[in-house]
Amino acid sequence: AHLSYRSSDGSFMVVNASGRASGQKAHLYMPTLKENDTHCIDFLYSLSSRDGASPGTLNVYIKVNGGAQGNPVWNASDTVTEGWVKAELAISTFWPNSYQVIFEAVSVQGHPGFIAIDDIRVLAHPCRKAPHFLRLQNVEVNVGQNATFQCTAGGKWSQHDKLWLQQWNGKDTALMVTRVVNHRRFSATVSVGDTSQRSTSRYRCVIRSDGGSGVSNYADLIVKAPPTPIAPPELLAVGATYLWIKPNANSIIGDGPIILKEVEYRTTSGNWAETHVVDSPTYKLWHLDPDVEYEIKVLLSRPGEGGTGPPGPPLVTRTKCADPVHGPQNVNVVDVRARQLTIQWETFGYAVTRCHSYNLTTSSHYTLRGLRPFVTVRLRLVLANPEGSKESEEIVKQTEEDVPGSVPMESLQNTPYEEKIFMQWKAPNETNGVITLYEITYKALSSLDPSADLTTQRGRVFKLRNETHHLFVGLYPGTTYFFTLKASTNKGFGPPVTTRITTKIAAPMMPEYESEAPLNETETTITILLKPAQSRGAPISSYQLVVKEERKSKTRRAASEAPECFSAPVSFRNASILDSPYYIAAELPPSSLTVVQPFTVGDNKSYGGFWNPPLSPAKSYSIYYQAMSRANGVSLLAYNITLKNSFKGASTQDSDAMEPEKQVDSTVKMAGVIAGILMFIIILLGVVLTFKRQFQAGHFRPAIRVADLLQHITQMKCGQGYGFKEEYEALAEGQTAPWEAAKKDENRNKNRYGNIIAYDHTRVRLQLLDGDPHSDYINANYIDGYHRPRHYIATQGPMQETVRDFWRMVWQENSASIVMVTNLVEVGRVKCVRYWPDETEVYGDIKVTLIETEPLAEYVIRTFTVQKKGHHEIRELRQFHFTSWPDHGVPCYATGLLGFIRQVKFLNPPDAGPIVAHCSAGAGRTGCFIAVDIMLDMAENEGVVDIFNCIRELRSQRVNMVQTEEQYVFVHDAILEACLCGNTAIPVCEFRAIYYNISRLDPQTNSSQIKDEFQTLNIVTPRVRPEDCSVGLLPRNHDKNRSMDVLSADRCLPFLISVDGESSNYINAALMDSHKQPAAFIVTQHPLPNTMGDFWRLVFDYNCSSIVMLNEMDAAQLCMQYWPEKSSCCYGPIQVEFISADIDEDIINRIFRICNMARPQDGYRLVQHFQFIGWPAYRDTPLSKRSILQLVRRLAKWQEQYDGGDGRTVVHCLTGGGRSGTFCAICSINEMIQQQNIVDVFHTVKTLRNNKTNMVETMEQYKFCYEVALEALSSF
Repeated sequence: AHLSYRSSDGSFMVVNASGRASGQKAHLYMPTLKENDTHCIDFLYSLSSRDGASPGTLNVYIKVNGGAQGNPVWNASDTVTEGWVKAELAISTFWPNSYQVIFEAVSVQGHPGFIAIDDIRVLAHPCRKAPHFLRLQNVEVNVGQNATFQCTAGGKWSQHDKLWLQQWNGKDTALMVTRVVNHRRFSATVSVGDTSQRSTSRYRCVIRSDGGSGVSNYADLIVKAPPTPIAPPELLAVGATYLWIKPNANSIIGDGPIILKEVEYRTTSGNWAETHVVDSPTYKLWHLDPDVEYEIKVLLSRPGEGGTGPPGPPLVTRTKCADPVHGPQNVNVVDVRARQLTIQWETFGYAVTRCHSYNLTTSSHYTLRGLRPFVTVRLRLVLANPEGSKESEEIVKQTEEDVPGSVPMESLQNTPYEEKIFMQWKAPNETNGVITLYEITYKALSSLDPSADLTTQRGRVFKLRNETHHLFVGLYPGTTYFFTLKASTNKGFGPPVTTRITTKIAAPMMPEYESEAPLNETETTITILLKPAQSRGAPISSYQLVVKEERKSKTRRAASEAPECFSAPVSFRNASILDSPYYIAAELPPSSLTVVQPFTVGDNKSYGGFWNPPLSPAKSYSIYYQAMSRANGVSLLAYNITLKNSFKGASTQDSDAMEPEKQVDSTVKMAGVIAGILMFIIILLGVVLTFKRQFQAGHFRPAIRVADLLQHITQMKCGQGYGFKEEYEALAEGQTAPWEAAKKDENRNKNRYGNIIAYDHTRVRLQLLDGDPHSDYINANYIDGYHRPRHYIATQGPMQETVRDFWRMVWQENSASIVMVTNLVEVGRVKCVRYWPDETEVYGDIKVTLIETEPLAEYVIRTFTVQKKGHHEIRELRQFHFTSWPDHGVPCYATGLLGFIRQVKFLNPPDAGPIVAHCSAGAGRTGCFIAVDIMLDMAENEGVVDIFNCIRELRSQRVNMVQTEEQYVFVHDAILEACLCGNTAIPVCEFRAIYYNISRLDPQTNSSQIKDEFQTLNIVTPRVRPEDCSVGLLPRNHDKNRSMDVLSADRCLPFLISVDGESSNYINAALMDSHKQPAAFIVTQHPLPNTMGDFWRLVFDYNCSSIVMLNEMDAAQLCMQYWPEKSSCCYGPIQVEFISADIDEDIINRIFRICNMARPQDGYRLVQHFQFIGWPAYRDTPLSKRSILQLVRRLAKWQEQYDGGDGRTVVHCLTGGGRSGTFCAICSINEMIQQQNIVDVFHTVKTLRNNKTNMVETMEQYKFCYEVALEALSSF
């Protein structure tokens, strides 16, 4: 037990320690004191014991501001006092701090006695014996530095005094080293070791002397972290020998204030570093090496030792290259050949190039290839890096000669005769030197006359350089000769050009007759001798005997006059009718006249269909014998006068006599002909009646040959399309089969439209869900393809209630393709809900993830992965979304849909399930897609199409497939376009080989497949009618058109939006799709002086970020500059401000800032103007394929950087025709190569011409598109 009480003289405490366990404590708490001065507390204490051992320990604690009690500042133990002993506590505290004194008695077991305190007083004066401390000051250090406290106390120092530092939590430090300042004051210094991290802690000084203890105030030890920048320095500018940086010291880790900024830099490959003091917001590092990578860090310092923090994150950058010191030296040509030069120079390294990446120490020679032979080459070797260049001296050399190129095939002209051929030609386009000689060899290949001996018909002719023609003689008629022509220089002969030429056939050579006397004569006959003729170039096809009556009224021909030719086959009967003086008495085959033999004229027989009637004795006749050769539709006659005789018989022959056997034959033939005609008429009437009944019943339509399709459709469109109207009305309309499941109440809400629902016999049955007997229904039907049952599923656009069913069907049927032929909303009405995710979505137990989206101008291809819950299989699926079907009607042209269908065919795996096709109802547009797809397969495999019966069959499987007459006509037009145009897409991997093949000229026709393709393009290009261009033809718009023959269709016009006084909203321009973006181009004419304002309104209104100019300026054609050169200018309401310009090869780049001053709140736009100067006015195509390709790529890069690829481009030439179309086509082809790995020039140009017919006007421009595609592929 202990006693404590307070008397009027002070506080006291008595503790009886007898019988107490060790460690038991008794406390006496003094009141809290707040005076802000040094207080002295003195007290009396006593430790007494009967056995002389200490009864325990007496401790004194000073607790500040209610904080931790800490360790004792004074104590007495292990001693027994003799009576009362006085002790003092010198407590230094300052306002507003408070403190409390706590006395503690601690017992020791087995040591009975008393521990007592008495007469505790708070004195108003300093202690007499205990030292008292002056104010202990706060200490601030940086992390890792030594912290030192200075404890200064008033009083006398004794060697027995103990002085230490005590933490707030009571922990004591080691004893301090003390020094005496003077006889009234002493001080001690103590170091605190733990400053390894940023912190704040509190310490006080404690001293124990013989007279008591002194305690100081608590002071703070503040440990600060040196600052470090958070971000690397900012690079402001780069030069060859300097780097200009901004240290970025605003954001730091650690403590301020910052009193010093330094920059440390070094090369990334070196081990040295330099540090510079920075005394401004920015700093320039000088005297650096060009093209060297440096690492730059910033050091920050705060006050105090160790105040410099670690360096911040580095900026790693490279200086620019410097101009080369000099150009290449000792440049020599060491090897000269026909098509290459090898040059050599003195090697140089970084010391010369001043650019590490342009060092040329490994090679000191280069072979310049691709030169033309026998030309003067002027060359300079240029040492260049990105910062500058230096040239060598000019070297002039001439390449050697080479063998020449081939003689131009188109210059080869020939004129064939019967036994001669005249040939002329022109020198090769590539002479490759001086032409010295031409060599022509020829040989006979074949003859129309099998009997001709061609073994000797060959030869070789040499012509001098100035002789470019030759007459070949001694040839054989009707013979095909193979000619080889090649030119020669001193290096030898070049490649040959070959051709085949056929001589004309000649008339047979008739035998000579020594006498014209007959062998025998009677009253009505004359017998003559016939000899076989000799063929010349073509075999003899027949011999003819011609009898000519010599009438008295006719004067006899002179003997020297050549007899006339009897080419018309006039029989005796026709001669009487026509009053012809001659007739053919006999036509004999050559096989019947191989040797000399007699023939009787007038023997009343028939030969070769000609009657040989008896001659009349009363008349005079001349008898001619002629031979005929016929080949390739050409007939030639040769004749002899066998007998000229005034033959007078004794009796008169009836000139109307008829051959006995033919009198019967003609009667029989006439009866047969009449019977045949009657039978044909009867059969034809039956067929017509049957066909009419079947036609009206809708059960039969004949298939149409692809070759006849154009004529068929043209006829059907006559009379305002009456033929199509009649055919379409013959199709079954509405329900033709049961649809009981669709009509059930449980399934009604699964149908978007009540009249377009699923037939029972073809509907898709879903696998039942547990507990739902009606969960097998979805508004979808199987549709048969071309020889492929259930190749399609036609369905409605999913509704909110049926999205899960839709994906169940896709998984169940293992479909890999979804064809969507509608937009989600059309004319403000929801046509289909969005049934696919933006990223990943779960529909029921089907997880669908969007992998890729490929947007194109007329459709979008989305790729998904599909996985069913509980299945490990992950399937890939594509959705083909055709986005350009108009809200009303059908597309103007089928070009886009055909490309879409080909893409579906190409990407749909052959082993996949049905193609799921839908629009809104799943009937009209869906039917069009399926019908066209089936008919294209049929046309390819059978050469015929059967559209009527195809659609009739579709309607038997799903109601109202191909829903309107307009769609029915569109299906015909689409199939016709596909058949006329064919599939012209070429994979890039095959393009080079195919291009060379289709561009090769056929020597026989002087044509190529590309030329034929262009002619087809001209045939299928739509013809623009005046009513299609009604806006441009308005009188108020006439002066806005350069040519009234080059107008845009109303449906393609970009009408102006911004207001400009009384001006109309018309401009002669047309919106054009690129391959991947609708309306990506606006093609227009070069602005007229009165349309410059309209031109800039167009650029602003349609958010155009680029202008491409493809023509030259020409004041004579009113092609003026329409932009400001160095300042700003207003064109109508649009202010155009010049920003910058530069030129690179064939392209001048200008950047403008444009703003509508009538609506400045709309802001401004940046527009880049590309002026292409590499297309002279006299050429159909640019000079360089590489330059136009560079223009296309720069345009694409600007569009991507400025507008994210969504901005439009205005393209113009003089009239907005061929040049603009060629450029747009090249842009689209470039996109097609990058996006789909195909080249389809025909489809691209056809798409452009659908909107403007003069796109890509000439064959040269069309072929140039192919050549640029080849160049683009070569550069990848």
